[in-house]
Amino acid sequence: MRYGLCVPNLGEFAEARGTAELARRAEEAGWDGFFVWDHVVFPFGDHEVADPWVLLTLVAAATERIRFGPLVTAVARRRPGTLARQTTSLDRLSEGRLVFGAGLGFTLEAEFGTWGEPTEPARVARRLDEGLEVLDRLWSGKRVDFEGEHLAVAGVTFQPVPVQRPRPPVWIGCNWPNRRPLDRAVRWDGVAPMMVSPQDGSWNPTPAAVAELVADIIARRGGTGAFDVVITGRTPADRPDEARETAGAIAAAGATWWLEGFRPVPGEHDAALRRIEAGPPR
Repeated sequence: MRYGLCVPNLGEFAEARGTAELARRAEEAGWDGFFVWDHVVFPFGDHEVADPWVLLTLVAAATERIRFGPLVTAVARRRPGTLARQTTSLDRLSEGRLVFGAGLGFTLEAEFGTWGEPTEPARVARRLDEGLEVLDRLWSGKRVDFEGEHLAVAGVTFQPVPVQRPRPPVWIGCNWPNRRPLDRAVRWDGVAPMMVSPQDGSWNPTPAAVAELVADIIARRGGTGAFDVVITGRTPADRPDEARETAGAIAAAGATWWLEGFRPVPGEHDAALRRIEAGPPR
């Protein structure tokens, strides 16, 4: 299993140089990945917000080994041509380390309704699927002609192409136990579910829930080919044995990545730094 960090593009993490420094320290401490949220507006609290692509550009420049990317981008609120240029440029800048996380967005009222755009989940989902298909075609470097319900591309060939072939890995975000997004996820390269407690909203990825998710993914995919199951939770920086036990149980349930997750609340930047310096829970 690989180990990474996932931080907001909000609050204390909106300062780009500081977040890039966290990524640099994570690489030095032996972590495998560093991921950031992608919000233009956030529905809870009054937070400073940074553009995730600016954050990720500094992360790419500050590191040499770790993988990084957005978790997750609401593809339906972005123009696919611009998104293809941004992702390709980042993949080339980092010599092939980008992971592209994609999803509907959170919340639809904030991501889309704020701007007077439709918020019906089915409509946003169809646009997400079209956006991913267009991205995949643009990344190929071949001529793209596409006519969908929401998007159209006429005779476009994108150069250069990403370093990673046939494309950067695409992870699909979802809220477990909602299973409908899994049909989308199995068409791509991984799934990044949010497993939270219904009582207080804290991360709660139990081994039983992860095993159930993995079994569902195997059934849908036929159990063939590499596929990432990316689980976000929290382990203590000062109790390494407990951290290893928690992450080890998630690995045994079939996860391929464990991400230490942080939220846009006071003190989280320092908490992230402490967790980074304690090292991954191997």
